[in-house]
Amino acid sequence: MHDIRAIRENPAAFDAALARRGLAPLSDRILSLDADRRARIVAAETAQADQNRASKDVGAAKARGDDAEFDRLRTLVAEKKADIAKLQAEASLLDGRLRDLLMEIPNLPLDSVPDGRNEADNVELRRWGSPRAFDFTPVEHFDIAGVKPGMDFETAAKLSGSRFVVLKGGVARIHRALAQFMLDLHVDRHGLQETWTPVLVLENMMVGTGQLPKFGEDSYLTREGYWLIPTSEVTLTNTVHGDLVDHATLPRRMVAHSQCFRSEAGSAGRDTTGMLRQHQFEKVEMVSITDADTGPAEHDRMTRCAEAVLEALDLPYRTIVLCTGDMGFGARITHDIEVWLPGQDKYREISSVSYCGDFQARRMNTRYRSDKTGKPEFVHTLNGSGLAVGRTLIAVLENGQQADGSVSLPAALHPYLGGATRLDADGRLA
Repeated sequence: MHDIRAIRENPAAFDAALARRGLAPLSDRILSLDADRRARIVAAETAQADQNRASKDVGAAKARGDDAEFDRLRTLVAEKKADIAKLQAEASLLDGRLRDLLMEIPNLPLDSVPDGRNEADNVELRRWGSPRAFDFTPVEHFDIAGVKPGMDFETAAKLSGSRFVVLKGGVARIHRALAQFMLDLHVDRHGLQETWTPVLVLENMMVGTGQLPKFGEDSYLTREGYWLIPTSEVTLTNTVHGDLVDHATLPRRMVAHSQCFRSEAGSAGRDTTGMLRQHQFEKVEMVSITDADTGPAEHDRMTRCAEAVLEALDLPYRTIVLCTGDMGFGARITHDIEVWLPGQDKYREISSVSYCGDFQARRMNTRYRSDKTGKPEFVHTLNGSGLAVGRTLIAVLENGQQADGSVSLPAALHPYLGGATRLDADGRLA
């Protein structure tokens, strides 16, 4: 959410930042609501002062035996009481409208974010590794002979419909191994705290991280009123919801492996084959809670943590910075990491690492007491995939595929697979 004081102080800068997002100016509308709300508050305070004075004078008039003045003052007290209730109700209504408006406005991009309208305007930062030269035509993951016995879309469709998969045998074990490997790497090498959280959350948790109110159609709501998390960014970030955090404990760096649920609203016709885009999937998610001074550096650190997973698995990737028109709702800057998929002959997103500044903290009302000023200030939050497990499975299978339908597996996974080094053409680990 946005700081109304910053908008009051520099509405032109606010509108200019929105324009970089491709949005129309909103400061006039925001400030008009804000002015109306503040006017009601001032008027209510004035009426309260008038009521207090009149209440005191009532007693004095009664003591003097001035019945006419006594009746006039009693009437005035009642009128002021009614005025106060009316003004407070109007101020509350305007406050709600202002909050609702601010809740639906995306975060403002950093100056360093490139301008652009869509993904064609994203800027590549670096590449690592070289795509493998195949002596045969590589296929997508679901067409690899050794993968087919362990990746069952027909049974999944019978159970749950489209955009689900049942993993079996060697493929299921590789999937599990990948999640375990990622967690160990982030905990042992990168110093993140392993965390396990629920996948069902209260509505205000989704509001806190920005999934609600604007993007409710992207997630699933249960009959009991719980929301299924689209990523454990929601739960990890909200562990500090409403807290005054000890500055000495920052940065807090967490990692969690969880099931994730997305309706994929708006993705009809996109990635309908294979398991690239699913309603239910697994991610290893990283979240950092930090302060304003260290937020940007933490963003670079978190990006490197995600890149390290791909490097350890020997998977070629490129890292890009998203342009203003392609960034997510809550981000001030986002690095996307795209892994090479030879079956598609292109790089595809496998991680998004975003720095949100104090945008989520304002929604969560989460602060720390600054060592410099001694005053409470909003924390800064970051989140990033480290990595999407299913997409990493796809990348491992496609990059390691062999002409005979088997798959050569990365050395980093061998200890997690009981020493197996390959998935044979029959779908067994060997």
